[in-house]
Amino acid sequence: MMTLDDVIPTATDLQRRLALAEAEKATGSMRRKAAEEAERKALLDQLSKPSGVSDDERMKRAATIIQRAAGNGLTEVFVGRFPNQLCNDRGRAINQAEPGWETTLTGLPKEIFDFWAKHLRPRGYKIKYEVIDFPNGMPGDIGVTLSWS
Repeated sequence: MMTLDDVIPTATDLQRRLALAEAEKATGSMRRKAAEEAERKALLDQLSKPSGVSDDERMKRAATIIQRAAGNGLTEVFVGRFPNQLCNDRGRAINQAEPGWETTLTGLPKEIFDFWAKHLRPRGYKIKYEVIDFPNGMPGDIGVTLSWS
């Protein structure tokens, strides 16, 4: 014969189960945040170091991207985005469109700008660096767009 204890757990047992479930959720969330942070740090480390890509290789890549975009009727192409930590002022000068903002760039974003200045600007191409998101009201990631219109 079944008793009430067999069918319905005590309130204390239910509270204990709920507390364990909440602790597991919190632990999982902390693990995900730690993994995301480690991934972001690895990306920053990678983007802050020289890419090792030669100007010739970069020219081939740029030509492919530009020709594909132009073939699709576009007059600009989004090159990519990067964390504002790759600017020595965290994107403030870019956000304010200050003269000399390009001097705040470091790592790969600086390489891209320097490549454009040396090879693409003389051919009439324009480049735009802009803050593309504002987490908590502060400048976030920076986007890079290349245009030919």
